[in-house]
Amino acid sequence: MMRLVTALAAIGLLLPTQAAMATDGTTRTYTTSDQVIANQERGFYHHAETHYYADNSGYVPLDVNKLRGFRTQEHITQILRLFYLEKFAKQDVIDKHYLDLMQADFDIARAAGVKMIVRFAYALPGAGWPPPTPYGDAPVSRVVKQIKQLTPILRKNADMIAVVQSGFVGLWGEGYYTDYFSNPADPSQVSDQNWADRKAVIDALLRALPKDKMVQVRTPYMKQRMYGVPTGTAGGLTAQQAYDGSAVARIGQHNDCFLASADDFGTYLSDPIELDKDFVAQDTNYVPEGGETCGVDAPRSEWPSAAAEMARLHFSFLNIEYHPDVLASWGPNIEIAKQKLGYRFALTQSTVKQSNGSINVKLQLRNDGWAAPYNPRQVQLIFQNSKHTFKYTVPADPRRWSAGALTSLNWTVKAPPVPGQYHVLLNVADPHLQSQAKLPGSSETYNAVYAVRFANNGTWQPNTGYNDLQQTVTIG
Repeated sequence: MMRLVTALAAIGLLLPTQAAMATDGTTRTYTTSDQVIANQERGFYHHAETHYYADNSGYVPLDVNKLRGFRTQEHITQILRLFYLEKFAKQDVIDKHYLDLMQADFDIARAAGVKMIVRFAYALPGAGWPPPTPYGDAPVSRVVKQIKQLTPILRKNADMIAVVQSGFVGLWGEGYYTDYFSNPADPSQVSDQNWADRKAVIDALLRALPKDKMVQVRTPYMKQRMYGVPTGTAGGLTAQQAYDGSAVARIGQHNDCFLASADDFGTYLSDPIELDKDFVAQDTNYVPEGGETCGVDAPRSEWPSAAAEMARLHFSFLNIEYHPDVLASWGPNIEIAKQKLGYRFALTQSTVKQSNGSINVKLQLRNDGWAAPYNPRQVQLIFQNSKHTFKYTVPADPRRWSAGALTSLNWTVKAPPVPGQYHVLLNVADPHLQSQAKLPGSSETYNAVYAVRFANNGTWQPNTGYNDLQQTVTIG
């Protein structure tokens, strides 16, 4: 008889009295934690650049123990990997040895449990200021050819890429001091052809990446000018445009002179400046914003102003190393930034009800961070006991769990097919890294490292990466 019951349960044909018995819903409320959490694709990052000169020297591989220490000791889960291509500014073909070194870096990041913000550039400035010419970057035809060569490695390792910054053009890959994409003698002079060439680089990068991966440009005007959108709130993405795969839905911002002056050293070009900020504030509801501070400009660079602007512009990440004087001026408030950069989900309430062979789960959660996730996530309800684990993927998109908002979710799934008492858990997984396999050289599982931990007390399962709703169901 038990074999028959189990078989019928597996195909969902049990009568209500034989499956999940009808019960009144059980409601739980949750307390929040102020702990800094090592969630992925958010928070502070460490800068990690490497070079490759004409004699093939200069490449510094990543160190797996150092990266793992960032995550486990500092709760920092990402690096800006700035790949300098000095040798290849003067030749079309990227050496296979360089590509092999890149692949090794991605493998090390995967073993360490961190991700990369990726940028490519050809040149650093020479002595003196303003920087002397020639600057040392490459023409558009060469850049596009090399992006094609990089495409296989970018796609193969997309699981390790948080976002790709547009790079390539100009010193540091920031698009200003350039030999080919503006007037070298006056970088503020950008012709229509220069803009077409810049767009060709962005378009090539978008083609190189999977369609759910995003690119960041250095200034709002770059996106506005290249893709024909106005500044101000009206130019930013709408909820309907978000995640539709179009170019504008895949292009965010990185501000690498955040808080340095009234216009962040030319980051904002609109008149008045607030128009560009309104544009970024709207756009970054759905695309990533991040960067670094680059100089003290009190009181603008001090904490009250900085925190208000990071919230307004939905900052997901910031350089922990630069500018040290700006970060030092924030004092103990730096811990608030560690908590609030990017997303920070907290459960507030759940209700679980069993009826007629199904289980209804209602959740309320709040995003206490400054941004929403910008990469896709898979959401699962988990029913778990000592012998069995059953997973149900449910319709939800955490990218739409907006900063500062309360989100209500309501799912009904079939009861587990095997009788028993089950804990109810929530898994917000990286769709590419939800395995319970172990990271190389570690006892941690991929899902535990790359899934989202909620900011609640007593809910996290560190061995699985699941969030325990502290609810149980009994299947008769």
